[in-house]
Amino acid sequence: MTSSNELFEISKKIVPGGVHSPVRSFKGLPMTPRFMERAQGATITDTDGKQYIDFCMSFGPLILGHQNSVVKEELKAALDRGWSYGACEPYSVELAQFLLKKLPFVDQIRFVNSGTEAVMTALRLARGVTGRSKILKFDGCYHGHVDSMLIKAGSGLAGTATASSAGVPEGIANDTLIVDLDSEEAVQKCFEAHGKEIAAIIIEPLPANNGLLPQRIEFLKFLREIATSHGALLIFDEVISGFRVAFGGMVEKTGINPDIVTYGKIIGGGLPVGALAAKTRIMQFLAPVGPVYQAGTLSANPLAMVGGLATLKQMTAEAYEKLEKQASEIVKTFEKWIAEYQQGKYAKVKVVRQGSLFWFVPAENIRTISAIPADIAENFNHFFADLLERGIYLAPNAYEVGFVSLAHDQNILEELNKRLWS
Repeated sequence: MTSSNELFEISKKIVPGGVHSPVRSFKGLPMTPRFMERAQGATITDTDGKQYIDFCMSFGPLILGHQNSVVKEELKAALDRGWSYGACEPYSVELAQFLLKKLPFVDQIRFVNSGTEAVMTALRLARGVTGRSKILKFDGCYHGHVDSMLIKAGSGLAGTATASSAGVPEGIANDTLIVDLDSEEAVQKCFEAHGKEIAAIIIEPLPANNGLLPQRIEFLKFLREIATSHGALLIFDEVISGFRVAFGGMVEKTGINPDIVTYGKIIGGGLPVGALAAKTRIMQFLAPVGPVYQAGTLSANPLAMVGGLATLKQMTAEAYEKLEKQASEIVKTFEKWIAEYQQGKYAKVKVVRQGSLFWFVPAENIRTISAIPADIAENFNHFFADLLERGIYLAPNAYEVGFVSLAHDQNILEELNKRLWS
């Protein structure tokens, strides 16, 4: 089998940067990307034959672990029936019915192909419903590579923004207002300046794509109130937190009902899926019944629908209790190793956890991107390399979170201890 180093050299000649998503490039790290060829349970193996305990878990969707036997059998059966129809099929109906029975805050759902596409559609829908053009987002929340969401804070008036990627026109950037997380005052000022133009507020209710930045429930409630008072919609981007922190995501955890929710990752069980959901009065603006257009040849792909349903049926209350316990034990093991074994080598490394998500960071109680220490990448790079050498795989970026799955059981915990203290 060709080694990871050799594959990366080949890939760089035929793919920009050698990767199909930038975070996979190991940029800034003292080694080349690991090319993975197989996975099972809580482990993943590269083309060099080295096995790792996997805490990336495909960046979150594999809440059951790799190759869950129930999901695998359902996918095999679906594959035997056909893998793309471009027509109506029963599998999306089954998944939609299952979800809507358990998510009382929404009435209808539309399946798309990714979290990015779900957000793109949700923004267009919000503009179509309200007849307004501007979107308020928060510095530190990531909503996919939609043009209007690739925005950083500008200067001057409250909420002004500039593009953070080449190829995003100034006109699009001007329709995105950006303010700091955890600041009612900043949001208030933005609405004072632009309130009649704001179609929606969009937020990750548990920001987990630029670090793990848990928000105060008071702040999230404030967003619900100010959006309602100004006739704007509130969008919860639960692509990461949905079905992971609880079946109902942060909506269930907080009791705050947004107008639109976007989903991805776990909703497809590891296959490419996204979705947006809302009450009927909002969803009826979508084509073919309404004026807001959205379409996709592979939307509601039968394999993805079957994989998602087979995954989510296993996420019972008992499963979430087990996942919480396992994540707690995993994090305690890392904390003990950092505190005792390393004798100050990683003194700046702390572990922050929310449910089955965790983040290695030099400080605690961080709620805004500006509060993240400037040296986080430098500290993380050495830490990542150390763990990789020990056969422990994290997402290869200081700002990415780690994920625990149900496959991270007692046997994996024991193996983690062995590898850390080896």
